[in-house]
Amino acid sequence: MNDRELLADLFKAAVAAADPTEGIRRHLPTPGKSGRTVVVGAGKGAAQMAAALEDLWDGPLSGVVVTRYGYGCATRNVAILEAAHPVPDAAGLVASQRLFDVVSDLAEDDLVIALICGGGSALLPAPPAGLTLADEVALNEELLASGAPISAMNVVRKHLSTIKGGRLAAATQARVVSLIVSDIPGDNPAFVASGPTVPDSTTRQDALDIVVQYGLRLPERMLAHLQSPAADAPRPDDAVFSRNEHHVIASAAVSLEAAAEVARRHGIHAHILSDSIEGEAQDVARVHAAIAREICDRNRPFQRPAILLSGGETTVTLDGRGGRGGRNGEFALSLALSIDGYPVVALAADTDGIDGSEANAGAFADGSSVRRLRARDLDARLVLAGHDSFTAFEAIDDLFVTGPTGTNVNDFRAILVR
Repeated sequence: MNDRELLADLFKAAVAAADPTEGIRRHLPTPGKSGRTVVVGAGKGAAQMAAALEDLWDGPLSGVVVTRYGYGCATRNVAILEAAHPVPDAAGLVASQRLFDVVSDLAEDDLVIALICGGGSALLPAPPAGLTLADEVALNEELLASGAPISAMNVVRKHLSTIKGGRLAAATQARVVSLIVSDIPGDNPAFVASGPTVPDSTTRQDALDIVVQYGLRLPERMLAHLQSPAADAPRPDDAVFSRNEHHVIASAAVSLEAAAEVARRHGIHAHILSDSIEGEAQDVARVHAAIAREICDRNRPFQRPAILLSGGETTVTLDGRGGRGGRNGEFALSLALSIDGYPVVALAADTDGIDGSEANAGAFADGSSVRRLRARDLDARLVLAGHDSFTAFEAIDDLFVTGPTGTNVNDFRAILVR
């Protein structure tokens, strides 16, 4: 097995550990007294979660979940809708209304099972009165280019929505049990997919502070909404949530432990740096590279051979020069520049199988990447400055392509130092 095959196996182990089936099995709720159970959900792995629940559930089941285009799968009783990600579209608007429709007429003796995972924020557009889908599209584009961490993005999103911030759960009298695959650093369930069924204590003032902090250019009508009581989200102590439950059934921490175990079986020291790293992808890469070089040059802080593992969600702040590629490609290209000539090989990929808006999960990088790019007349520094990592790694055949994985616990990074 070569080094890249090993890193790919670590990725596969991480994804397998995030398979929602076992987590759903461990947290299956008891049916309501009426025996009526309705499923709702959103996210890039929501269809696979619905299929797993159908296999495990003993009793009648119906409902609807929404996932990204191309991420659906076969189900028997739960309808699968598809919509756009990472920028919302009209199909997402229809899907949001469908979720409200299936829960709004339920009674206290009924049960709602909410299947929530990463990607749900974009898949559930539901602008408040006075705002439009075009406004929500513009908001998402502004947030994605801002460099704000996902938790901050979702504070703003949930105060400019009629479905996020616990509002979907507040729309029903039924008991709601949320089963959540976390893609959020720190695993706060209220931030996954902007918490359609799980409220949190953030306020519209928090959202306004984030607008200022990250220089978000929002139209006056959005700012006016955030300054009005209409933006207030339900609070966790509201009586409507008193019977509800939520469970994080998969997370980056568990996935990284699974990858570390595979590395150890190959006789390689595995070290998990963190499962909740945030920050600019280029900067995070330089820190990882500095540790890798320290191992190479001084055999510290870890002995060789060593694998450095980390998770979380980095960001890319666009400055009008955005090319093709996502945050994991950006990390890999920045890392390549910092490990040029070193005996290091790395994989950075998104566990859902899609890095940004392209068809790759991420990319490989090693001590020869910069030289190989140069041989194809590509200057790695200029390409990185243009946020065009996809073009770079496509040119040297180092894209990592998996297709949809059916889960999402965010970024996976593995750096092997021989």
